[in-house]
Amino acid sequence: MRPILMKGHERPLTFLKYNRDGDLLFSCSKDDTPTVWFADNGERLGTYSGHNGAVSCCDLSRDSTRLITTSADCSAKLWNVQSGEALFTFNFNSTARSVDLSVGDKLCVITTDPFMDVASAIHVKRIAADHHDQDGESVLVLKGPKGRINRAIWGPLNHTIISAGEDAVIRIWDAETGTLLKENKTEVGHNNAITSLAKSADASHFLTGSLDKSAKLWDSRSLELIKTYLTDSHVNAVAMSPLLDHVVLGGGQDALSVTTTDHRAGKFEAKFYDKISQEEIGGVKGHFVP
Repeated sequence: MRPILMKGHERPLTFLKYNRDGDLLFSCSKDDTPTVWFADNGERLGTYSGHNGAVSCCDLSRDSTRLITTSADCSAKLWNVQSGEALFTFNFNSTARSVDLSVGDKLCVITTDPFMDVASAIHVKRIAADHHDQDGESVLVLKGPKGRINRAIWGPLNHTIISAGEDAVIRIWDAETGTLLKENKTEVGHNNAITSLAKSADASHFLTGSLDKSAKLWDSRSLELIKTYLTDSHVNAVAMSPLLDHVVLGGGQDALSVTTTDHRAGKFEAKFYDKISQEEIGGVKGHFVP
């Protein structure tokens, strides 16, 4: 497998997303310009200009025609993928942290950070078929968890919303009423902030990564712990292969510690695990920061 190095961003990368067909790769970064690339050769196709702050997350519609991005400029933007035109801007009172489109692309869930007296929240927005009919009203707003909610995703068939964040608790909410349905048992959960959350292709299970140096696989309906993957460094990002029984974890020590230690000891490789046996099967080295 020939590695392709894609260079174009000026600041650290925050999020990557393939489209459903796997021919396009979308990248978010702290340089406020989301970018789209050809996945097979790494050619840069174009950028989406309009944000005034770091872009933390993105998602795109099933047919790859629309992109939605969240940013530290307290907004989320809906884009035309092909033309790069900003179709609509959702405005918030604090940083927009993450976004996930529902099955069918008619709803999206956006998380916002705590700021001053504003608590971290989960917002459900309706996505109109025609962007001229789009409005910024929230269908549902969920609050309650302490600290920052780092990620929220849709559960199976859009019936639930699954969230996780700094308080290390995974919660399942009713997407219709906003009722809190389940929280994970503390004895099997993470014991440090959950940094990332990724679901399987069929949404039947999901993976969480944490600063407690582990990743855990959960059942999306029962919130039962299925597997645990242990590593020797902080887990900042997790992903599941849509084709194979492989799990990949990325991370490393935090940026503050990097300056005081040898970068070779920072453990910045991406690690691959067998999803079933939980054994580490390989890794990719080359990065020298988290």
